[in-house]
Amino acid sequence: MTLSLDITDGNTRAALAARAGTTQKASLIGLGRAEMAEALVAAGIVPEKQAKMRVQQLWHWLYVRGVSEFSQMFNISKDLRTALDQHFAITRPEIVEEQISSDGTRKWLFRFPPRGAGRPVEIETVYIPEEGRGTLCISSQVGCTLTCSFCHTGTQKLVRNLTAEEILTQLMTARDRLGDFPDRDTPAGAIVPAEGRKVSNIVMMGMGEPLYNFEAVKQALLIASDGDGLALSKRRITLSTSGVVPEIFRTGEEIGVMLAISLHASNDDLRDLLVPINKKYPLKELIDACRKYPGLSNARRITFEYVMLKDVNDSPEDAKALVQLLKGIPAKINLIPFNPWPGTNYQCSDWETIEKFADFINNAGYASPIRTPRGRDILAACGQLKSESERMKKSERLALEAMMIAGHGE
Repeated sequence: MTLSLDITDGNTRAALAARAGTTQKASLIGLGRAEMAEALVAAGIVPEKQAKMRVQQLWHWLYVRGVSEFSQMFNISKDLRTALDQHFAITRPEIVEEQISSDGTRKWLFRFPPRGAGRPVEIETVYIPEEGRGTLCISSQVGCTLTCSFCHTGTQKLVRNLTAEEILTQLMTARDRLGDFPDRDTPAGAIVPAEGRKVSNIVMMGMGEPLYNFEAVKQALLIASDGDGLALSKRRITLSTSGVVPEIFRTGEEIGVMLAISLHASNDDLRDLLVPINKKYPLKELIDACRKYPGLSNARRITFEYVMLKDVNDSPEDAKALVQLLKGIPAKINLIPFNPWPGTNYQCSDWETIEKFADFINNAGYASPIRTPRGRDILAACGQLKSESERMKKSERLALEAMMIAGHGE
């Protein structure tokens, strides 16, 4: 059974309505410490000599306690809280819809207010609960430019990049909804332990190509991994790219998170069709960049994602070519059963074919887990995200269900 809920709280609705009708206040979320101090001083509400201390207070309230209203910052004077509220915002996006899959996966449709002369935009974020961990799949762009032929998101044109604030508030709003921030009764100095978190891992695998929005993604992930705030380990943050080669080394050097490559083919001719960015950055350049990824080791392997497409890339010859291509790279190869969506001509490989493919790769010395499809019934699985999906007609949903039954033997 799939549940769809509209659960935007009244305070968020009011704040978003106010922001849509007036000059938008600058947000403190997404600013680095130095930028936040500069903003407070420039607004004339904090003397320069107090800026560092005030930033430390705000950082704790925003990223440890997870408050979304200045009035909740109880160790800050009422006058300063009023001044902060007059100049800055710390609101969450509007939650247009929350869908809960039969397997527990959650998908949120978030709406962000206009930027400049733009219009409100919508993106999707997915939470996948598993035994011992919970993974949040975060979007980096509204739409996508890459038009990968098997990906539903690629059928939606790029609208714009998300800001560091908009990337971070996906994580913060998910933690709100999951009860993952300390409640009011938790001691003020407490930080939620990693073992007790609902969101223990994040993956930049949602809508968009993260490395085409490098600076905002970098800022957001550095704040997400800051030990005095959201405090997610960089070993638990994975950035997935379709192969923006010039930014791969920078990702390791400047962000230091785990890397995943959306590969899906072992030769240029097929990858040109499946992942068109390959025409700009062919496999030789991509694999060379992977070999040079900072920190690469058996303990910090690169994940190569490989969607299993029936009679397209799933033959024994494809498996042999894949092993040869990645030879010598500390790697894990995630095999992803293709997730159907309305309008696609691709089908998922037969389960027996996927298992044989995995066995060959395992025997060659590479871990090759088969990703369990999650959230298919709410279009939350890999390759299915698209911000218009909540408007899918009933006939399209029925067609999707029929495709899953006919094309998958699970």
